[in-house]
Amino acid sequence: MTNIHQFQGFWITNKDFAELEPLQVFHRQLDTTSVKLPEDMLNQHILFRKNFRLDQVPGKAILFVTADDFYKLYVNGQYVAEGPTSCYCFAYNYNTLDITPYLHEGENTIAFHTYYLGYVNRVFVSADHQQGLLCDLEVDGKTILSSDETFKTAIHTAYTSIGVVGYHTGFMERYDANAPEVDFIEPDFNDSSWEYASKRKHTNYTLKPQPSEMVVTEEIQPAFTEIRDDRLFVDFGQTYVGNISFQVRGPENAQINLYMGQELNEDGTVRFKMRCYCEYHEEFVLSDRKVDTYIPYDYKSYRYAEIQFPEGAVLVPGSLKFLSRHYPFELKAKFQGRNEMEKRIWDLCVNSLHYGTQEVLMDCMDREKGYYLGDGCYTLITRCVLTQDFSMMPVFYDDFLRTKFITPTLITCANCSMVQEIGEYPLIMVFTLLAWEHLTHDVEKIRTYIPAMKELLDDYAKEYAREDGMLCNMNKWLVVEWPDNFRDGYDVDLTEGKLNPVAHVALEAYYIGAIKALNRLCVICGEPIYRDSSALEQTFFKLFYDQEAGLYKDSESSSHHSFPGNMFPYFFELYPDDRFKKNALTMIKEKRLTCSLLFTSFPTLAALQRDGEEDLLHDLITDAEAWPKMLADGATTSFEGWCRDSKWNTSLFHLTLSDAAAFLADFRPGDAYHFDS
Repeated sequence: MTNIHQFQGFWITNKDFAELEPLQVFHRQLDTTSVKLPEDMLNQHILFRKNFRLDQVPGKAILFVTADDFYKLYVNGQYVAEGPTSCYCFAYNYNTLDITPYLHEGENTIAFHTYYLGYVNRVFVSADHQQGLLCDLEVDGKTILSSDETFKTAIHTAYTSIGVVGYHTGFMERYDANAPEVDFIEPDFNDSSWEYASKRKHTNYTLKPQPSEMVVTEEIQPAFTEIRDDRLFVDFGQTYVGNISFQVRGPENAQINLYMGQELNEDGTVRFKMRCYCEYHEEFVLSDRKVDTYIPYDYKSYRYAEIQFPEGAVLVPGSLKFLSRHYPFELKAKFQGRNEMEKRIWDLCVNSLHYGTQEVLMDCMDREKGYYLGDGCYTLITRCVLTQDFSMMPVFYDDFLRTKFITPTLITCANCSMVQEIGEYPLIMVFTLLAWEHLTHDVEKIRTYIPAMKELLDDYAKEYAREDGMLCNMNKWLVVEWPDNFRDGYDVDLTEGKLNPVAHVALEAYYIGAIKALNRLCVICGEPIYRDSSALEQTFFKLFYDQEAGLYKDSESSSHHSFPGNMFPYFFELYPDDRFKKNALTMIKEKRLTCSLLFTSFPTLAALQRDGEEDLLHDLITDAEAWPKMLADGATTSFEGWCRDSKWNTSLFHLTLSDAAAFLADFRPGDAYHFDS
C-alpha cells in the first residue's frame, strides 16, 4: 500500500480567497435549480515564492506539492514540473518530485505559478472558490520548508483575458512583459512589495499520491517558416498540444499579435477562428528590456502560427519553438497491417496518442479538454495496446467510479465541475474490463472491480428498468452515435434532456451486453455469475427482432433497420437466429463505416476481429471514406470525424478515432469480446 504523506504545511492562498467557503457545484445534469455559477473570480494567476538556505548540497530533496486548480513549479529559475491531475477534493492528488538536481548550497528559491480558472467546465473542479497551494520540502529526510504564511504572494499582472475559448475551456490572453512579476522565478527577484500568503480558513481535502505519471515537455522545432510583410508564418509540421515560445527585441509597449490554428485559410493565413469553436488570438506586449520572452500559461492545440511583429521588433534567432506537453509514451506494439495505407493510418493513430494524451485521456485538447468515459474507454484500450502500459487502467476506473457521489449511475466527465450524463457510457465501462483482462490476464485486479460493476448495473435496473426489464425514461442523454448524421436514420427521439418512454435497441443491447460481460468476468474470476440474462435476451428478441428482414428494428415502435441498431446486437452476440449474423455482415459490407463514427466503429471492428473476418476488417480500415479520407484531408493527428466537415465543429485533434491502431497491432483486443460464458 502506498504511504500517504502527512503534510506539515497548510493550504495557503491570497487574501481574496482566504475567507471564502467552498461552493457546491455538483448536481444531476437535469437539476439546475440548486447550483450557483459564480463568475466573480475568473482567470486568476496567483504567484507564490519562498527563499531558503541550504548549508550543503542535498543528497536527496523531495518536494510534496499540490494546488487548486493547478501549479507550475520553478526552482532557482528553472522550470521543473506542473500538476496535479485534476481530481475531486475527497481524493485530491499531490505530486512527489525529486528536485535534488535543481538545488545548491546557499540561497535557493522556490516559486509557483498557480492558476484558478473559475468556470464550471470539463477541465478542472473549478468555480468552487477553492484556490491555493500546499507543499512540503524534505531534504535528506528532514522537512525544511512547508507552505505557510512566510511565503510571499502576488497576482501575476502580466496576464489579462482578451476572450473565452471553447466551452469555457480557458482564456485567450494578453501577456504584458512590462508587468513587475515577469521575473518572479529568478532568485534575485525583489518580492519585498508582495504580500504574505494567507492561510485558507476552509479546506475539505483528503489527499492521496497522484497515481499517474506527470506530463513531460518536448521541444518541437518549426518545420517551415516564411516572412510575409510584417508577419512570420510558422508550420510545426503537425498539430501538437502546448504553446509556442520565442524571444524578441523591440520597442517598449509595442504589441505582437499571435494567431494560431489547426489549418490554413485559402489565402495561406492561419485559420485562427477555428471550426472547433476556439478563437486562438493572443497578444504580447514588449517591455524596455533588451530581450522579452513570450510565456503563455494555458496550453492549446494547433499546428500553425502567424506572428505579426510591430515595426522595430526582431525575433531572436533560434528562439522560436513549440513546447509540446504530453503524457509519457513508449511504443511497444508492432505494426501488423497489410499495406502502405494501413501503415500511414497506424502512424497517424500512434502519433495522435503519443502527442495527444495529457494528464488524462481527453477527447479533444481544444474545445472541451474533456475526460470522457465513453470515448475514453476505446482510447484507453488502444493506448494500452500500443504501449503495453496498463497503469492508466485502474486510474481511469477509479476516477469514474468516484463520480457516484453525484449519482450511482455515474456521470460522463470525471474530475471536473461540469456535470453531464450519457446513458451508454457507464455500460461501456463494464465490457471494457473484458479487454483489460484479455490483454493482461490480471485476474486479481479485475476481481476488485466486479463489486462496483454489480452495483452499477443494479442501480441502472433500480432507476430505469420497467416490468419486463427493459430500460426506459432515462434521465440521461443517449447518443447511440455522434453526431446524429452518422446514426443512419436511427428512428428514436434522442433529444437531450427529454425522457423517452420507448424501449430502443441500442440502449437495451448495451445493457444486456454489460450484463453478459460481467457474467463472463465472474466466471473468469471464479465467482458466481451476476444474473441470468436469458429472460432479458428473449424480451429483447421479441421486441426488436424483425423475423422477416432478419435484422433488428430501432425500437419497439419502429420498423426501421439502422446500422447502429444492428451493430450493437452483433457486437454483443445477441443472435436470435442463424440469419442475423450473416445479415449483419452484409450490412457492414454495404454501408461500410459511412454510418459509423465515434461509438460504433470500435465495436464493429472488434466484432470482426473476434469472428475472424480479417479481410473485411482490413477493408473497412482502408475504405476511402474512413481513415484514408482523413489522411486525404491533410490529417497529421486523428480528427473528430472522417474529414474536416464531418460535423459543424470538428476538432482536428481528437483521440477517439485513433482506435484503428488497436486493430493493426500484434495484440488483438477484439478477441476479448466473447460475451457468452
